[in-house]
Amino acid sequence: MLAATRQLVRWLDELGQISDEEARLTRTFLSPAMRRANAQVGRWMQSAGLAVREDGVGNLIGRLEGPTPGAKTLLLGSHLDTVRDAGRFDGPLGVLLPILALQELQRRRIALPYAVEVLGFAEEEGVRFASAYLGSKGYSGQLRAADLAFKDAAGVSVRAALETFAGAPWKAPAAAHRQSNLLGYFEVHIEQGPVLEAEELAVGVVTAIAGQTRGRLTLRGRAGHAGTTPMALRRDALAGAAEVVLAAEALARAVPGLVATVGTLQVKPGAPNVIPGEVVLSLDVRHARDGARTKALRELLATAGRIARRRRLGQEWQITQDNGAVACAPALTRQLGAAVRAVQGRNLELVSGAGHDAVVMAGLTDVAMLFVRCKEGLSHHPDEQAAPADLDAALRVTVEFLSQLRHV
Repeated sequence: MLAATRQLVRWLDELGQISDEEARLTRTFLSPAMRRANAQVGRWMQSAGLAVREDGVGNLIGRLEGPTPGAKTLLLGSHLDTVRDAGRFDGPLGVLLPILALQELQRRRIALPYAVEVLGFAEEEGVRFASAYLGSKGYSGQLRAADLAFKDAAGVSVRAALETFAGAPWKAPAAAHRQSNLLGYFEVHIEQGPVLEAEELAVGVVTAIAGQTRGRLTLRGRAGHAGTTPMALRRDALAGAAEVVLAAEALARAVPGLVATVGTLQVKPGAPNVIPGEVVLSLDVRHARDGARTKALRELLATAGRIARRRRLGQEWQITQDNGAVACAPALTRQLGAAVRAVQGRNLELVSGAGHDAVVMAGLTDVAMLFVRCKEGLSHHPDEQAAPADLDAALRVTVEFLSQLRHV
């Protein structure tokens, strides 16, 4: 095992202790824990000889210049934010591993013919504002007015949070690079699924990422006394939301390849003796084919409309994220596949059902992704685990890929 792999395990453990909550790992966009995480990872970047800065969205950027001023740049990275009660690997692995891969190349005295930027995106999970990819959108110049208007549970908008974080008026940044100046974007990530484990392989190459639509569905009824309002006269928003949750599950079970999830419910006024007058539920719909995803979403919203009318509820739908399916770049994917075969003898190609920063970065440059086996496919959970031997394989593949990469 490479000494760098042992360092990677230590770094993942140390970063996993930086949290906004005691006894569990939670780092959300622009939180105090995110500021501390950026400071720590920035020190690790500096130890590898990278010039470190933070952009206007809170993204952490470490740059290693190329041999000539006009050399193109390869982007490497993932996100440093987490879901609530998270594991240590989802996101941070793709930031920390490239730093150590660059250190390993330096140890071997291999000089790269291109510049490198290691990116620690400030937001990918969509926990605070229910809109994901704010970090990579800001870096790639794709942050829009609609993104800035989203509010968190406390009513703070994205724009207000950015201005508080910066301590100054905020202006949306342009793309960090022109497409012509880039070689591509490469992201290492745990698989978050069971395929590599079933195939007894440490790593595999991603060929495509499924499309995803995420939004908020608001159902409005009328609050009332739980003891004095007859059942027939109630306009219970939570009862209607419960029907929508089950309808989403039923539709996804009936359509091959479709997944639909209601992950949050905000119930108002939220008292045990008051009929719920308003419920805001999150809805996440994904499919590898965009047509199947959009058709399913239309059907589900139509079903929600029928439920609302029958129960005399108001209904409002707000899209917070909408990304089509993304194909990884063939040329980069072939070169990555060659690196995988050089390390483990066999390459397995995979389609990602989870979203990644590569989805947004594909709007700026070519993308490639490497998946790493995780125990039982478990992710977004404190028991998330990637074995040191598999991390070692991923690090070796990355070193091979970087050293052999040719202009595409």
